[in-house]
Amino acid sequence: MCDKCGCSETNTDQTLEEKVKDIIENLRGALQSHGGDVELVGIDADNTVRVRLQGACHGCPGAAMTMKMGIERILKEKIPEVKQVVAVD
Repeated sequence: MCDKCGCSETNTDQTLEEKVKDIIENLRGALQSHGGDVELVGIDADNTVRVRLQGACHGCPGAAMTMKMGIERILKEKIPEVKQVVAVD
């Protein structure tokens, strides 16, 4: 964990949605640097996070890798209650 993004801080006062939004916000810079973006669509009752890939990420052949090895891996690592992350159109 690092001090740069605050991921080492455990803020138990935040809701699951607030935690997810914070982490997604920290990930957006990397995606935006390649012409893409990500938007939180919602969180299902079973803690499945739904996101929408935008810009260069939408329809990119590497989008599945970005989702599973990037966004999902980081969210599940930092928020263990996240079940999975899926992309929606």
